[in-house]
Amino acid sequence: MKAQLRRLWESRAPRERTVIAVLTVVLGVGLYLWLVQSAERARGQLRTSVTSLRVQAARLEQQAAEYERLRSAPPAAVSSTELRALVQAQAGAAGVARALQRIDTPDANHVQVVLGAVAFADWLAWVGGLQSQQVRLDACRIEALSTAGLVSVTATFTRAKQ
Repeated sequence: MKAQLRRLWESRAPRERTVIAVLTVVLGVGLYLWLVQSAERARGQLRTSVTSLRVQAARLEQQAAEYERLRSAPPAAVSSTELRALVQAQAGAAGVARALQRIDTPDANHVQVVLGAVAFADWLAWVGGLQSQQVRLDACRIEALSTAGLVSVTATFTRAKQ
């Protein structure tokens, strides 16, 4: 086979051999440059992907550490106080008792509350205080009033389950 290719090559005129050799070199160099450019483009894309993946990995590590911290923490004690009394006491402590219009207790683990005009910041502080007592906000409807910063609220609170 090698001899056959050699005879074919030698049967060509010297000018044809030169043209074929030059075209082969030009084609080889062009192919090499195309491959280098393609590799550079892919390398740039990978570089941006690695950066975003590192950020995601760091976030995942933080979340895993937080998960382990929460998992190792002792469970929060649920208050044995009646839910209605607990909600009223927290309303007084948060300063929203004056806006309290109605408290209904459909069952031992649910309380429905209607507040008139209350400052939104006070409402948020009250909900935060209830959450620290293991009472969660189950449903809520908040309507803005004409006075800036004041809202009316209808909410249902539920005792957290152990």
